[in-house]
Amino acid sequence: QVRLVESGGGLVQAGDSLRLSCAASGRTFSSYDIAWFRQAPGKEREFVTAITWSGGTTNYADSAKGRVTISKDNAKNTVYLRMNSLKPEDTALYYCAATASGRRWFLTPAEYVYWGQGTQVTVSS
Repeated sequence: QVRLVESGGGLVQAGDSLRLSCAASGRTFSSYDIAWFRQAPGKEREFVTAITWSGGTTNYADSAKGRVTISKDNAKNTVYLRMNSLKPEDTALYYCAATASGRRWFLTPAEYVYWGQGTQVTVSS
């Protein structure tokens, strides 16, 4: 059974940094993409960034470039999301998700098969 478990969220102040973790288990993810999405209250879930498990290639939403870094630790089966210079508008429930790798990047929630339960990030001004 595939499990994705996010952690690391919390209440921070604007300008702070935060690192979220996504611990993956239940299968081999060598041919999978792992992504981070976020959903703010009243808004749709949006793509933030993704990484290919095998090669470590990364993709970022335009809004995330420069402030966000995705990385992975194969030994720990964990993907990380590092966020710098946090803003109040970054407040959201952050999810990690997994899907089989394809010839292109998958950017919508419907294209991801496995999901974690989410971790809340709240940025105060």
